[in-house]
Amino acid sequence: MKTFSELGISGAFIKGLEEINIIIPTEIQEKAIPILIEKETDFIGQAQTGTGKTAAYGLPILQAINPDKQNVQALILSPTRELGQQIAKQLFKFTKYVPKKIFIESVYGGAHIEEQIRSLKRPTHIVVATPGRLCDLLQRRAIDLSFIKTLVLDEADEMLSLGFKKELDTILKYTAGNSHTWLFSATIPAGIKTIISSYMSPKAVRVEVNRNDIVNKDIEHKFLICSRLEKPEVLFQFLRTQGAGRGLVFCRTKIEAQTVTKRLQAKKVNAEALQGDMLQKERDKVMRAFKNTKLQILVATDLAARGIDVKELAFVVHYQLPEKTEYYTHRSGRTGRAGNKGFSLSLVTPREVDGLKGIERELGIKVKEIQR
Repeated sequence: MKTFSELGISGAFIKGLEEINIIIPTEIQEKAIPILIEKETDFIGQAQTGTGKTAAYGLPILQAINPDKQNVQALILSPTRELGQQIAKQLFKFTKYVPKKIFIESVYGGAHIEEQIRSLKRPTHIVVATPGRLCDLLQRRAIDLSFIKTLVLDEADEMLSLGFKKELDTILKYTAGNSHTWLFSATIPAGIKTIISSYMSPKAVRVEVNRNDIVNKDIEHKFLICSRLEKPEVLFQFLRTQGAGRGLVFCRTKIEAQTVTKRLQAKKVNAEALQGDMLQKERDKVMRAFKNTKLQILVATDLAARGIDVKELAFVVHYQLPEKTEYYTHRSGRTGRAGNKGFSLSLVTPREVDGLKGIERELGIKVKEIQR
């Protein structure tokens, strides 16, 4: 097991890492950092959610920045506002002890674009952006990407799931030939393979972490068979067993998420819904309450939950099985992060058992049945 110093990270960044208790590199960091520091190359990194991908690409980017130049030198694309803000915040913490300030801006939809344009007129070295907002800024000629050396696609599969294929094509065409592309993703579905073949070098370095273990080993997977009508009461009884433990409950539709939330609230459970129709300020309010531990249970759809990263979640409940197998990976990956143990519970009807078995086979995991 190597140290960050042995991976090639300078002392000033290591001091910043130690302050936020990042001491030992994770597997993706150990494999990716030396390559990204030493080689000018396209890069494909496949690793599950919560394995430290931000530091894996963020530290090499920060170390390559020339703070004396006031141009944007790196662009990081994120699927959601929340994840983008989180990435920018983490990179800022890494730079606390560097001798010359590195400026990082986060731009995203749901906020006033004029304010973001004003911010980008200040010296900016790294931009963290959602694809839609970046395309808006490019259309207005409010951002100059001509000096970019590195483009990172973080959670690339989630960006495709959210429908950003057109925006990604626009951005990748814009940066083609001028920069190296680093793609990080938990899964590599067909859409990601198309991006790799269309926009990345055939000589791109590939690193896979736990290829045969896409879902975190620290997560215990269980399922319980019940009828559709029994699910609300079964969920309530499970939550009672969790005491003060906090968790996420996943539904396939926003209507179901709202219904489940109302039923839980009627039973005095401290729960709120997070779904696609919410205004950004409403979404921010719910997320603040959840991150600040004022809210115990978050009921969410797959799309609304993109980019959520809340520490120390005790469990995830699949109230309805996801539409796609990779969604199970993203859902379950919200628990069991940073070396903590996690718990994933699927509530399935007798007709849904075959679907769960398919997820087991595809992900190479064992989901054990809880007998009632």
